[in-house]
Amino acid sequence: MSTVKVHSPNVVYGDKTIESRYEYSTTSVSVNSDGSYSAIPKTTTMNFRTETTVPKVGMMLVGLGGNNGTTVTGGILANKFNMTWMTKDGEKKPNYFGSITQAGTVGLGSGARGEEIHVPFNNLIPMVNPNDIEVDGWDISSMNLADAMERARVFEYSLQKQLRPYMEKIVPRPSIYCPDFIAANQEERADNVLRGSKQNMMTQIREDIRDFKEKKKLDKVIVLWTANTERFADVKPGLNTTAEELINSINNNEDEVSPSTIFAVASILEGCTYINGSPQNTFVPGVVELAEMEGVYIAGDDFKSGQ
Repeated sequence: MSTVKVHSPNVVYGDKTIESRYEYSTTSVSVNSDGSYSAIPKTTTMNFRTETTVPKVGMMLVGLGGNNGTTVTGGILANKFNMTWMTKDGEKKPNYFGSITQAGTVGLGSGARGEEIHVPFNNLIPMVNPNDIEVDGWDISSMNLADAMERARVFEYSLQKQLRPYMEKIVPRPSIYCPDFIAANQEERADNVLRGSKQNMMTQIREDIRDFKEKKKLDKVIVLWTANTERFADVKPGLNTTAEELINSINNNEDEVSPSTIFAVASILEGCTYINGSPQNTFVPGVVELAEMEGVYIAGDDFKSGQ
């Protein structure tokens, strides 16, 4: 809940939105023929609109049954139900340390006595509480998330016991498996895969997104890739340098269209923000152009390796 109100002619609070105007100042510098410098101040006006109604958000993870997927899902559940667990160092409680929005603060200004005033980041504007996020997703393994969590060996055993009744109910949806794009050691896990052409697979991914959104009555869905890192796909004219080429390549079942790119295209066509979490070239030029055409956000090039 927002607890900060800015009193400024540049900020307008309405019933449904907060609108603000920001003047971004920079300086353009050029070098003259005599070696001297010319500095020219520049100002760019930016207008922001924030909805005051917090949407109901769903997150679909590609690689839901992996170490990242099970840890994120378990972390949300542990916070949501305020679970505690014992370790050799004593009792532990869940938190969102490391999250900019949930654990970060912002310097708001100075008080009457000159003291610096800091407020939680999530107090600035209405913001989704991560405990309210619905989780779903895909994985090439059919293992339920409780067993996958145990396999990952990230959580303490006493926490795993508390999470199991919730996690075992979550089973990933079938995912796209193209052996040529990922490490060979994933083959034995691949018992939960989509069949048919790449166009068929993309159609199913889009149906999965719509199904999740409808069943959970969501306002927005975010798709996030946290599966295995792929090899780089070829980028060449006729294949994926434009949105039209890429759509045609998927329809023609071209080998060089990667699973992550298919997920990205499906997300964009469904109006869902797509976040890439592996160091691969998912965002070929055709994906970028399609996102711009549809007005959909795409982001990220690697968080698994430390982005």
